[in-house]
This record gives sequence, C-alpha cells and structure tokens, in this order.
Amino acid sequence: MARRLQAAVAVSAAVVLGLAGCGSPSSNNAEKSDTDTGKIETQTISVDPDAKGPAPAIEGARTGGVATVYSQSTPNTFDPTDTYYSDSLAIGRLLYRTPTQNAIRDGKSVLVPDLTDLGTVSGDKLSWTFKLQPGLKYEDGSEIKVEDLAYAIKRSFAEDFANGPKYQLTYFKDGDKYKGPYAGGDSYAGVETQGTDTLVIHLSKPFADLPYYLTFPVFSPIPKAKDTKGEYKNKPISSGPYKFESYTPGVELKLTKNTNWDANTDPVRHQYLDGYDFKWGADFLKSQAQVLQSNGPDANALDYTDLDASFVPQVTGEKKAQLIQGDSPCTYSFQMDVNKIPLEVRKAIAKAWPYDQLWKAAGNSDLTAERASTVLPPSVPGYEKYAPVTDLTGSGTGDPAGAKKLLEAAGKTGFEVSWYFDNTKPVSQQTTQVKKTALEAAGFKVKAIGVTTAELRTKISDYSAPVNFGQGPQGWCSDWPSGGSWLPVLFQSHSVADGTSWGQRQDKTVDAAIDAVAALPAEEATAKWAELDKQMTEQYLYIPFYYTKAANVIGTNVGGASVDPSGGMPAFFNLFLKS
Repeated sequence: MARRLQAAVAVSAAVVLGLAGCGSPSSNNAEKSDTDTGKIETQTISVDPDAKGPAPAIEGARTGGVATVYSQSTPNTFDPTDTYYSDSLAIGRLLYRTPTQNAIRDGKSVLVPDLTDLGTVSGDKLSWTFKLQPGLKYEDGSEIKVEDLAYAIKRSFAEDFANGPKYQLTYFKDGDKYKGPYAGGDSYAGVETQGTDTLVIHLSKPFADLPYYLTFPVFSPIPKAKDTKGEYKNKPISSGPYKFESYTPGVELKLTKNTNWDANTDPVRHQYLDGYDFKWGADFLKSQAQVLQSNGPDANALDYTDLDASFVPQVTGEKKAQLIQGDSPCTYSFQMDVNKIPLEVRKAIAKAWPYDQLWKAAGNSDLTAERASTVLPPSVPGYEKYAPVTDLTGSGTGDPAGAKKLLEAAGKTGFEVSWYFDNTKPVSQQTTQVKKTALEAAGFKVKAIGVTTAELRTKISDYSAPVNFGQGPQGWCSDWPSGGSWLPVLFQSHSVADGTSWGQRQDKTVDAAIDAVAALPAEEATAKWAELDKQMTEQYLYIPFYYTKAANVIGTNVGGASVDPSGGMPAFFNLFLKS
C-alpha cells in the first residue's frame, strides 16, 4: 500500500512506498531524482538492525527557538490510526514512535529499530516476533507497554478510521473478519503479547515487508484507557520528542518538547528546537515569498508546499542556499470513476486533457516534477517506460475536436464530469478553470464544486459523493520500493473499501492477476509489475500527470533542513535554528 500525498496545489493528493522480499528485510534499490539534470538515478535503500540511540549529531546544530512551518494544504487528522497523508506522516514523526523507523543516512533511507527490534520471522513465514525496548515513556511519564502496541494494532481494524493504511486487512490473520476493539472486542487472533516485552503478529499469508510497514503511525502505541476514540485526533498522547501544545484543526498546530522522550533510546530523531508552529491554509505563493525574503520571524520558517515555478530563478540563483531538494517517489494523477464514466467517455476525457496548460497553471517546474505516463514512478524497481497509452502521455495541449467526435460516436455528447476543488486558493481555481475550459470545448458539461481547504480531503475520500472525477488518492508514493505497494493497493477490489482506489473498479480477474505477481519471489515479481501497470493504464482508470521531486524553501536562519527520502517531505526532526 502507499501513503497518501499531501493535497497539492494542482490536485488533491494522496501517497505510499513499497518493497518485497522474504524472510527478513533486505536491501533494495530505489531511484534518486537528480533535480540538476532532470534524470532519475539509482540509490540504495537498506536496513541496519543494530542501530541505537542517540541519533548522530548534526554538525553545527544548536538548541532553542521555534520554527514556523507553512503549507497551503491542511492535514485532516492527527489520530495515528487514521494518518496516511504524507504531510501528516512527516509531522507525526515528531509525535509518535513506532516499532521500526526510517533513518536518513547520506540522503538515503535506512530501516532501523525504534520501539522494538526489526523482528524475527517464523519458519513458515506466518508469524513475526518483535522485542520492545525497556524504560520507554509517554509524554505524561507513564510507561509504554507492549500491550499498548497490541491495542494499536487492534484499533487499526475499527471501521471508524477511513483514512489510514489497510495492509493489515489483507495480510494479518482474520483481518477480513475482525472489526476492531469497539465493535469486535479485545480478542483478536492476529496479535498477542508474551511477558512484558514481546509482541507477536500472526499473518494469513507471508508478508516479508512487515518491518517496513511497522514504521507507520498506525502502529504507534496507544494505552486503551486513554483512547478517546473520535476525540483522540485532537490530543493524541505523544511518545516522540514533541507533544501538542495547542491545536486549531485546519489552521494551526503548536508543538512543544516532550520532556519524557529519551534521546538515548531513539536512533533517528533530535530535539534541537523548543517547538514548532505549523500554519496551514495560507496562499502558498505568499508564504513561499515570505520565507525566501526571510524578514523577521520568517528567517526561522519553512514552506513544505511544492516550490512554485515562479521562484525557480531565485532558488537557482542568489537564494540557492534556501532550497532543499531530495527524493520523492510519488506519482500524481486524476482519477476517473469507472462505475460512473463509461470507457469511451474516459477515452474522450483523455483526448481533451490539457496537460501543458495544467502544468503551467499548477506552477510545476523541472525542479519539482517530471511528466508521467505510468502508474509506477521511476523510483520504484520494476518501473518500465513503456510506450504511452493513447492520449495518456502526460504532455500536450489536448484535442477537443477529436474528443468531441469520440463523445458523439458514443452517443454521450453533453456528458457531465464533476469534481471537488479548493475554492479558497487561486491556483486551485486556476487549474479547475483550465480543466473546465478544455472539457467544455470537447462537448462535456462540467460541474466543479468548490469547497474549503479543510473540507477537501474529506470530500475526495467519499466514494459515494455525487461526483465522478478526482475521488480517492490523487497522488501515491511508495511505502517501500516495490510495485507490491502500488498495484494491490490502488487496483484490487478491496481498494474501494480501503479508500485507496484509482478508478473504483472491482474485478476478480484483476485481483487474481495481482495476487499471482505478489506471491512471486521479489526478483521475479519486480519485472512483472510493469506489465500490470500497463494493463491498468490501458483501462483509462486515471489520467497520469507527473512524478514528484521534492523541492522546498527554508528561511535563512534554518539549519539541518533536508528531505526525508522515505516520504519526499522535509525531515522536521532534524531542524534547528542557526542563531
């Protein structure tokens, strides 16, 4: 499965990473975006089972001060069970510790122990055993117990949480039957604890990538007695280096130090800053300009919305030191609901699609994006740049006359295409107008429904909503580098119920084909994911837009800034202020 991308300027986004193997985690290859040349080169992702805290010090780091972090997109929840957007995941790393974690070494992602070791798999590959570190505490000083890890796993099955990852439903024992502790009680065969330090996860089928999956907040410990269910998102209990100070959903989150976090037990994170002030919803053009100007407190700021093309001359010239770049293994696209839009109409939409106009209106540049024509981005082993499917090329100005002929031939002239957009942001309004103009010129009726930034993620996650375009995750990134974290998550029938579907199609033949590849050894499966990629694209389930590259701006007083290659977001846990 893949984690969802933050809602981007051009489209509402969502993402994830994947890696396949057997037995225990092993090194694998991903690819690195070289934003100076525009090429994508190979990097190595590996594991270090012996990593221990504290995290290596960052040269020149000093303690103190508060960093301001801007973004136009707005996280919709901080409940760890329900967290799957890339920005929520990145912020969550300041708040939640998980059984395993991704460290950054020389710009590469390395899987390391966190609350537990990296696990031991049984001979039949159907059970994994993890050992909890002793002496770990929550923000209130209470002990982190192995039972809290087990409870978090049980909670992840509750149908109350629609946005979180769902691998556990298909891989964990009885995952298709258990409904979580609220509706199904505490008895669940997929997880058990032994003594005070041992967690055992039982599987319905081998899942070699489980240690990678355990880096997600859905596995952060939650004491059952402190689970406030629907209210937990507003004040989750912290196990990481920072905790909530104040929170106004959709507007601002202030974090302060968690004094009960022990750096000596954490091989990844630092606690250089006194706190963070996350501010959402502002016009990103304005906030990026403020950060680059770095007047007053904006010298201590960072903006994590993709760099707008209008600022490229500055960050490649006199303000080059204020640009951070790195890997971002994700693909953006526009989804078409196959249950509401017939194939011939989907082909007509693709023929009319204004790729070049959208690229410009969205503020894309070669620093932040590369044209896409596939599901898998070049960062994922198994990617193949096959000949683009007709009109799904990622480039061109569209052919409204040709699209109109397709509509007429199908007897669908005047077919209504509808979607949600952020009516509070100029760029969202501009990209919506570009799409509307192109589709109307092709003979479509267009119904673009404006909603607020805070509403957008909830609206596009509702597959029963009265629209037929742009629902579900518009962006996807690898949870770990493999097609196994893409095709099963986006295109199998369960993806509709999981809220991760590209196209909302449910097809048992496709399910079986994907399962057959997923069951192969990693070295055999890698080459076959591209075949399935092409088959999905040929069904016109989505319109490819671009593969992402990370490029963000920082204030002149911000130190330690870099991109976390496991998520394509800034590594907030490394930040400090220079003075």
